[in-house]
Parts: sequence; structure tokens; C-alpha cells
Amino acid sequence: MLKIGIKYRLFLAMLAATAVAVGCMYLIVQWSFNRGFVQYVNTLEQERLENLAGELQQAYVEEGGWEFLRRDPVAWLRLMVRTLPPELVDPARLQRLEQRLERRAERRAERGERIPPREPPPGLAQKFELRVLLLDADHRQVFGPPPSPGLALRPLQVNGQTVGYLGLLPRRGLIDVHQLRFVRQQKLALVLVAAVMLLVSALIALPLAQRLLRPLRALAAATHRLTAGEYATRVEVTARDELGQLAGDFNVLALTLEKNEASRRQWVADISHELRTPLAVLRGEVEALQDGIRQPTPAAIGSLHGEILHLGRLIDDLYQLALSDLGALNYRKQQLDLGELVAEVAAGYRQSFAQHRLELTVSVPTRPLPVFADPERLHQLFVNLLENSLRYTDPGGRLAITLETQAERVAVDLFDSAPGVAAADLDKLFERLYRAEGSRSRATGGAGLGLAICRNIVEAHGGIIGARPSPLGGVWIRVELPLSGGMP
Repeated sequence: MLKIGIKYRLFLAMLAATAVAVGCMYLIVQWSFNRGFVQYVNTLEQERLENLAGELQQAYVEEGGWEFLRRDPVAWLRLMVRTLPPELVDPARLQRLEQRLERRAERRAERGERIPPREPPPGLAQKFELRVLLLDADHRQVFGPPPSPGLALRPLQVNGQTVGYLGLLPRRGLIDVHQLRFVRQQKLALVLVAAVMLLVSALIALPLAQRLLRPLRALAAATHRLTAGEYATRVEVTARDELGQLAGDFNVLALTLEKNEASRRQWVADISHELRTPLAVLRGEVEALQDGIRQPTPAAIGSLHGEILHLGRLIDDLYQLALSDLGALNYRKQQLDLGELVAEVAAGYRQSFAQHRLELTVSVPTRPLPVFADPERLHQLFVNLLENSLRYTDPGGRLAITLETQAERVAVDLFDSAPGVAAADLDKLFERLYRAEGSRSRATGGAGLGLAICRNIVEAHGGIIGARPSPLGGVWIRVELPLSGGMP
């Protein structure tokens, strides 16, 4: 099957549209011209008929009746000639025509035929002279063809009395040589104009199609490079139309893919680092035990167990994130009191905060704060937030937790003391494997997955979570969840 490129398809589409437009224009102009030209010819014939009526009325007065036309058919011809413009009258030709009519009349008279004949000769029935008919006052035929039913007749009057009727049979086409030649010339001119328009359209359409396809070709080439992994590819936005919008959207797509690719690579590198560190420690401890450098004492076993627990927590966090991204994380929601749940989680961390010389205060309203949520997931949410403050708050600091209602939502605020986080880094706290200090050392905390899990849990409950500078010098984490109708 022949494949036609979009350039030539666009060219053919524009050319076809032009051809249809030109064809319609040709038909309309031709119809209008034919109609107008016929009307023009009919107008001329009506004027000539009026002139003939005047000549006939004058001839009737001079001859005293219509018998002169029956006796002398050439007289009718002379009357017709008087209605013609002078420039169309050829005396020599008129004389030859008169002689021919006289001889024809004599032969018909010898054969006893009617003079003039009732029917015009074949092929000349549409000529003006042979479509004009004359009737006397009693509607008897004097000259010309018989009248057709419904034909409009013009009365001929002399001294206020009707002496006859003049009629003109309707035209059924053009037969005059000059008229037909003029019509052919006009049709030829229309055909030439249409051909020139099509040629000009073809000459314009091809470069125009090529120009219109130039940005599409650039986009196609850029898309090919993008699919090959060149995410730094960009296209120039040269217009403000749909193609310009498409080019802008392509650049946004390329930028998004570039960022996602960078994030993916960073994610793989960070995960590799986080997994390699505890595995390296485990490997060193086990090899030391195998080589006899260390003895399998309770302390050595405890160290190995701690590394295994840390590795297990990391793998569990990764698994939780993966389930959340896939939408496969199970939530068993029920009505619960958010204030009671926060107080319960905080009570379990008081001893740990005291061991790190951190003050923990919780301000919970006395009235219930009903929410429709999964208690296990919310417990995991606040455990992660408290663990985050416990790891990163300097000894001697404090963490304050407050709950308040706002319209149809309940807000949980966690204010901790120094160290703080730069304002530019606050939005990054909920990204995976991000830690504000930029170090990959595990001495101060985990792998940086806790807050990412927190964001997924909050969003799964229709809430929002954000970070801002804390009045105490650290980080202020706010969790907003929708209130439900009430406790069961």
C-alpha cells in the first residue's frame, strides 16, 4: 500500500478544499451568468416587441387592416428590420432575403399552401422573428406561429380600439450565433480563471504545508530522542497557537521525565547505600566471629541482632511505601477519638524522651475529636513523627503537641526545638530518603522514609501534612484530618 507523508496529505487536503471552492464558485457564476444573460436577452426582445407593436399600429393605420401582411410576407420582414439596431442591418443581405422570401411565397401560392406557414422551419423555431405572432381583433391568426395556452398578448390599439394582439412565444434556449459565441467565450474565461486559481493554490499550498510541518517535524525528532533516553531534549516554542502549546507541553514532559529519571537514580543509589551499610556491618561482625577475632558473647550477638532489626525496619518501610504507591495498603477504618489516640502514643514515648533529656508536652481538648480512620495506620503515623523528633532534636530541648479543631477539620501540631531546617528544605522533608542534614550517616536516625510514609497515610485519610519553621527553633509539623459525624 502506498504511504503518503503528512506533508503531501496536508497539501492534497488544501488543494482539494480549493478545488471544491473553485468548482462551487464556477457553478454559481455560470448559473448566475446564464440566468442573467437570458434575462438580458429577454429584456432586449421585450423592447424590440414594443417597437414592433408601434410599427404594426402605424402600418395598420396606413394600410387600413392586416390583409397586406397576408398578401405580402416580405412586408412582415420589413417591419421586423425596422426594430433592429441600425448597426445590425445589412442592406445587401436584407435584399437577398426579401428576394428569397418572394420566390418561396410564389412557389407556395402555386401549390396552394398557406402563406405564411403555420409552423416555422425546423432549427429556427427559437429565433425572435419566428416566435412573434399577430392576431386580429377576433383572435384569428394573421402572421406567425399559433399561440400557446396561457400566452400573454399585448393589445394593439388604434384610436382607442383594439385592432389586434401581439405575442411572443417563450424562449427555450439560445440559438443566435453571436449570443452563443459570447456565452462560449465567457465559459472559457471562467474555466481559465478556475485553472489559474487551482495552479496558484497548488503553488502556495506546498510551501505552506512544508512550513506548517516544520514544528511538527521538530517535535517528532525531539520525541524520538526522548524515547531514546535523552531527557535533556527541548524544542523551541515559536508560536502561541496549538503547536506552540504542544511544544510547551512537550518541554514540560521532558523536564518531568528528566526529574523523575534523576530521582530514580538517586533512589536506587540511596537504597543501595542504606542496604549496604547494615549488610557491611553484619558481614564484618560475622567474619570476625568466623576468624575468631571476636567471641560469640551476648554483646556481640546483641550487636548483630540490632543490625538485623535495623535492616528489617528498613525493608519493612520500603515495603510499606511500595504498597502505598500501588494502592494495595489495607486500611480498616472506624470511628475513633483522635485526641485519645495521640495521648496514648505520646504516653508510650515519655520514657524515651526522658532518657534523651527531652521534654514532651501534650495538649488535648477534653471533648472528643471524632475521625473515621484506621487506628493502626494513625498509630504508625504519630509513632513516625515522634521518632523523627526524638532522633533529630538536641538534648535539653522539647516537643509540644497540640490539637485544635478548625471548621470541619482537626489539626495536630508538633513543635520541636532546635536544630531547625532551612526554609528551602522544608518541602523536601516528605521526600523519600531525604534527611535535612544531608549526611548519609546513620548515627542520627533512620533511612529517611518515615515522613514519606506519614504523607501517604495522611493523604489516604483525606488529610494534608506540611512542615514550617517552629516557634521553638526546630520544625513545626501540622497534620490536618477531616472530622466525622460523631462517635458511635
